[in-house]
Amino acid sequence: FRYLGTGQSLVSLHFSFLIGKSTASVIIRETCVAIWNALHAAVMGQPQKEQWQEIADVFQQTCQFPNCAGAIDGKHIRIKKPVRSGSQFYNYKKYFSFVLFAMCDANYSFRYIDVGSYGSRSDSAVFAHSEFGKLLHDKALDLPEHTALPGTTSPAMPFVFLADEAFALCENLMRPYSSRGLSLARRVFNYRLTRARRVVECAFGILANKWRFLHTPIHLKLETAISAVKAACVLHNFVRARDGFNFEDSLTHSLHSHRPSVVRGHRQGAAVREQFTAYFMSPHGALPWQLDAI
Repeated sequence: FRYLGTGQSLVSLHFSFLIGKSTASVIIRETCVAIWNALHAAVMGQPQKEQWQEIADVFQQTCQFPNCAGAIDGKHIRIKKPVRSGSQFYNYKKYFSFVLFAMCDANYSFRYIDVGSYGSRSDSAVFAHSEFGKLLHDKALDLPEHTALPGTTSPAMPFVFLADEAFALCENLMRPYSSRGLSLARRVFNYRLTRARRVVECAFGILANKWRFLHTPIHLKLETAISAVKAACVLHNFVRARDGFNFEDSLTHSLHSHRPSVVRGHRQGAAVREQFTAYFMSPHGALPWQLDAI
């Protein structure tokens, strides 16, 4: 816990506890594995249909985005270059890393994580090869049945996950419109999506500020570093569940993407996005401040 909370080096732990650096590394690995095994099922189990509905209700209440089952994104975890890894872990930000891919709810809790993919991979590639991505593609997540948006009777809309432009559009995955030549309605949609999607970025920030070893490069073996990140994620959920949730709303959010659009979606996803776009401009779905915020 000292290592996770402070990010102290193995040398510092060696002098603080009078143990060898290799011994400290073994203790960190074994403790993190034990934390993951003990807490994973309790605080990060796969939601069932009723839980997905509860997550969507909170998103509607706090972010005013209906039928939203979660927000997804990836975070690069800085590490020292693994032995004989070539450029596999060298990312576009010009340092070595592996990827923490996560899906979180509106309470900033992680509902699914995938840790350890090469830093050179894009978020969309990590997502496509993750267990979560495969379950979503196969429609095996046990999401609720399609339902009409609040204040309407039709059409029945699917439950969706929110992502940035690095991900491909599909029926259950919404991403912003390209930022060129947008109509007013599409700019509003981008604002509403970004406003709700920011929860996953906030969750990453809360995680790193609580477990400060994530602020510096991790000088551990790759397997130990992955175990440490997984342990930090379940501890993050455990602490938030214990201390309760305090959602602080904000009415504005930058619409500028930090990554270029590199993937395209298909027609079914585009049709769902157009339905959301129309709804956010309708009397039932519009927010009083949305035109001032874009």
